[in-house]
Amino acid sequence: MWLTNKLNIYFYILFFLCSCGGSQESRIPIQDFFEKTEKTSFKLSPDGSKVAYLGLEDHCRNIFVLDIVNPDSSKQLTYQDNMNVQYFFWATNDSIVYSNSQSFEDSLRLYTIDIRYELSKPLIPVDDHQIRWLNTPRSFGGNILALMNKRDSSVFDLYRIRLDGGGAMLVDQNPGNFSSWFASSDGKVRLVMSSDSVVETFWYRAEEGLPFNSVIKTDFESTIFPLGPAKGDVNSMYALSNIGRDKLALVEMGIQHGRETRVIFADKDADVNREGYFFSNEEPLFSTVYKNHKEVVIHNPKLAEIYKHIKKKFNDYSIDILDVDSMFNTLVFKTYTDRNPGSIYYYHTDSDKVVELTAQNPKLTGRYLGEMKEVSYYSRDGKTIKGYLTYPLKEQKSYPVVVLVHDGPNRRDIWGFNAEVQFLANRGYAVFQVNYRGSTGFGKEFFTAGFKQWGGEIQNDISDGVTWLIHQGIADKNRIAIMGVGFGGYSALYAACFNPTLYKCAISSSGYTNLFTYFKEIPPYYQQYLKLYAQIIGDPTREYELFKAISPLFHTEKVNIPILFFQGGKDKHSSVTDANQFVQKVKNRDVPIRYVYKEEEGKRFRKEENTIEYYQEVEAFLAMYLD
Repeated sequence: MWLTNKLNIYFYILFFLCSCGGSQESRIPIQDFFEKTEKTSFKLSPDGSKVAYLGLEDHCRNIFVLDIVNPDSSKQLTYQDNMNVQYFFWATNDSIVYSNSQSFEDSLRLYTIDIRYELSKPLIPVDDHQIRWLNTPRSFGGNILALMNKRDSSVFDLYRIRLDGGGAMLVDQNPGNFSSWFASSDGKVRLVMSSDSVVETFWYRAEEGLPFNSVIKTDFESTIFPLGPAKGDVNSMYALSNIGRDKLALVEMGIQHGRETRVIFADKDADVNREGYFFSNEEPLFSTVYKNHKEVVIHNPKLAEIYKHIKKKFNDYSIDILDVDSMFNTLVFKTYTDRNPGSIYYYHTDSDKVVELTAQNPKLTGRYLGEMKEVSYYSRDGKTIKGYLTYPLKEQKSYPVVVLVHDGPNRRDIWGFNAEVQFLANRGYAVFQVNYRGSTGFGKEFFTAGFKQWGGEIQNDISDGVTWLIHQGIADKNRIAIMGVGFGGYSALYAACFNPTLYKCAISSSGYTNLFTYFKEIPPYYQQYLKLYAQIIGDPTREYELFKAISPLFHTEKVNIPILFFQGGKDKHSSVTDANQFVQKVKNRDVPIRYVYKEEEGKRFRKEENTIEYYQEVEAFLAMYLD
């Protein structure tokens, strides 16, 4: 058990850090790092004359409209005082569709509102079914396309919803295996995708009402991501594809035969990201890839001139294009660096003005924060592993290090502002982020190299990175912690079991303790991906010994370093029962472990007070064992 005097010391540190931290110029208060902006989700009207966004009013998120051309006509559009607007989109220049359904478990509430008269009306009756949107939601002749599971809760059919409130009309009944539907520029659906989670099949028809025919199949290694239709050609689309290549490239494809007609943009070192295509223009306006920094390549000449003009004003910043209208009248964009969360702006071509819409976190303006640098090293089997290292401001011979492992594992860390990273660096720790094999963005060979390696080469990649830091003289070998959420939390627990000599302590948030249970508790809406999970993780029935060997719950006798364990009661991916068992087993061995359970939270703590408490706990724990 954690001894009483040990607990007293812990809570003294927690109290001391929380009470005096703000008085030190170099120590930024925790809440300042995680301040949430009141304005979010900026979207341009189709003609670029207005920007709609979500803002706080009466403690609820409501829709506001900023009139760029006639600022005096700007207004608040909705006045909800007991429920947030969850999302919205422009249907026409004069109307917005929005929903205040809080989650998939809530009844669907869908409305349209006329911005001229501020009149709101329901689009469909309130019901318990769910809705999914096709491509970028937009109006086609007074209708919007949507998928709804009204007929069968497990199957989504295709509907057209009338914007005049006339209800929904069934277009296609799903035979049961269609998972994605794609609209052509004329609002008709000619392409759909079915999936058994391992094999994806694309189906084509020349016109609605005709049967679909299979045109192309991909396996779990090869991928096609349809982006949208090509201008003036209902039988052609833009997509990201790695068919016949290692990296995802931007291509144009003929959907009637499923073959590439040309490659528009590719990079030999990185996958092309899923951004830059705009349905309003029916073309990919730009492409991006993640390397050391995010790199942007503009395809459209008009946008290239605007981007060049803006870049001169923000030369030292990375610029993300968030929205642009079809006539290039207005551009909404975000600026940031690794040490500055930046702001969101709009640029209006007629007035040649850049106007700030909101600062991302004004409490960090003018603060001195740590620099994030890309690093690379070789794993023990010779694979190049890349990651990021953020240094604290105080230079020293070697640093206490927090290894921050990303979730997924099919995600990745990127260069840019990261509040959690900067919080840790501000507390004096170097922060090491590893894009281990299985991370996305580096091509399919690197991605698939992580298959069935959750407790193997993935963990070796992380350990090899820590060893590299020690050999480089960067890390103090006696002051290294490992920390993460989800898969990152699993990696922290795995390290506590199997690499305890490398780390001084571990922090896990909703880390998977028992992979058998992880498979059993996969939510119903993910059941179709079970075959894929079996390929990526393993089959718990046929590979029983593998699952037992890499599940931390069965290896608590190996744990001899302190653990800080967070668990959300509503986490759908990590078993609370298994988490409780793991914690109790470690406690029974008198190994220090602190358990923080929040019944109302999921995988990540979202409530402001819980977020602050989370990082207070992290701060005190690291101060006890690394300082």
